[in-house]
Amino acid sequence: MKFNHLIEINDPLSPWIDPLTREQLWRGLVWRAEHPVSFVIGLDSCEIIERLPDGMRRELRFGELRITDRVTFAPFEWIRYDAQAQAEMPAATLTMSIEEPAKGALFVRFEYDSGPNAAEGSVDALYDDFRKSAYEEADIDTIRRIRQLADEGRLDGAIN
Repeated sequence: MKFNHLIEINDPLSPWIDPLTREQLWRGLVWRAEHPVSFVIGLDSCEIIERLPDGMRRELRFGELRITDRVTFAPFEWIRYDAQAQAEMPAATLTMSIEEPAKGALFVRFEYDSGPNAAEGSVDALYDDFRKSAYEEADIDTIRRIRQLADEGRLDGAIN
């Protein structure tokens, strides 16, 4: 399934939402990679297996299921998650890109790729529609959690 969507971060027409800086947003996205348990429902634990110059390799544990992925960073631009194929699960990627079409107008584009899209009208296509909806909700929650971290002052300095 190939799918992408965009979430607006700073809305100048919504004065009740504090704007985030590009740096805060970036730190929040990195925080998600470093501490995914507080972002991903059902994730029991995450172990960083190896630190790399441009990212890390991790093992994610969902009960008995173990998923190994590689996270790659382009600082202040994008984070890419590459999960290895295993058993009945295909390889998959998720890229979160920061877009700033005008100064302070921040967006995050979420791009998913787990192989070809299912044929329209098929059972698999219905399942893909459900997954897309779930991904969108999870991504909205990611931005909500990043805002919470910013409100707590956790995104104003180095990531712990």
